Amino acid sequence: MGKKEGKHNNSDDGALFRKAAGDVRPLNSPDRHPLDTGKAGKRAATRPGDSNTVDSEPAVASIEPGEELSFVRGSLKRSTLRELRRGKMRIRDELDLHGLTGTEARKILDDFINECIALNFGCVRIVHGKGLRSGSRGPILKALVNDYLRARAEVRAFCSAQRSDGGTGAVYVLLKMT
Repeated sequence: MGKKEGKHNNSDDGALFRKAAGDVRPLNSPDRHPLDTGKAGKRAATRPGDSNTVDSEPAVASIEPGEELSFVRGSLKRSTLRELRRGKMRIRDELDLHGLTGTEARKILDDFINECIALNFGCVRIVHGKGLRSGSRGPILKALVNDYLRARAEVRAFCSAQRSDGGTGAVYVLLKMT
């Protein structure tokens, strides 16, 4: 018996794609537009101005792209921490930092956390990405988010999200409620 003929033949698919694409080239646009998933409360960070520079100062060089983040300030009930880690807490808002430089992300992250604290949101999600395209610099936004959240006294805890919510490319953040 020979190779089973199915409706998907990889060599034919590649040839068909190249023929259909022709001389198509990717656009060189510095602006990235977030994918609108239609989820309520989700925000994508937008770039202030047209800055297309890369920050030269990495936050923490020791963080790896697939590394899980975790932090707890003071005492926290085990059940609360377990709920946070399992993604069982109600996410009140979300911020996506993909495509931003460190400077842009720090400003937007600061504004976002301040607003969430003012609105008394208990739990939020921050998508920072895994840093897979950061090369030898490592995951810059991931390290920045890690450092920033640890420095904020209003942050009770944070941990990497569940796989369905971004995995090691996002964190759940538990904020102090007033």
